[in-house]
Amino acid sequence: MAKIGIVYYSMYGATYELARAIAQGAEKAGGEVHLRRVPDPLLPDEVKASDGVREAIAAQEEIPVADVDELPSFDGIVFGSPTRYGSATSQLQAFLDTTGAHWQGGALVGKAAGFFTGAGTIHGGHESTILSMSTFAFHQGMNIVPNGYGIAPEVMSTRSGGSPYGPTQLGDGEGLTEDERQIALAYGQHFAQTAAKLAA
Repeated sequence: MAKIGIVYYSMYGATYELARAIAQGAEKAGGEVHLRRVPDPLLPDEVKASDGVREAIAAQEEIPVADVDELPSFDGIVFGSPTRYGSATSQLQAFLDTTGAHWQGGALVGKAAGFFTGAGTIHGGHESTILSMSTFAFHQGMNIVPNGYGIAPEVMSTRSGGSPYGPTQLGDGEGLTEDERQIALAYGQHFAQTAAKLAA
């Protein structure tokens, strides 16, 4: 059984929904899944109280806050963030920037790494965000587990989110499409299986 960490930031809840679908897939493969949210201490109170954000924060209150010291205990880690101009949010990036001791000590070398994201438009940075986040794994010596085209037929037919780079969602406020959900479930299962093989 692989111990899988899913570390994500989600302001409006869409990335959280995608994280949960990936978690379901990983659990189906026998993975021991640990959802972890990256907090946002700098978000102004008026934004936290606004429609959409208030509900998303409440829905995630029971998810433990991500702790950088916990990362080496996972066999594989999937990182998720909405896109901001084609890259990860500053919130997730700030969290990744605190892993210098892991880089220096090689604590994450050989572990599985994956990435997921979402954007409000179909060309809003789905692929570039995953590609930009993946440099973290290169520097840490982690093994990147992509989606590819073979694990879910929906990757070939989706007209919303999902790509060979990793699960994504088109944040239109309507929740995950069936294609996005199936891609996320298949990815979670594939990731957990791969992480278990690497850990063995």
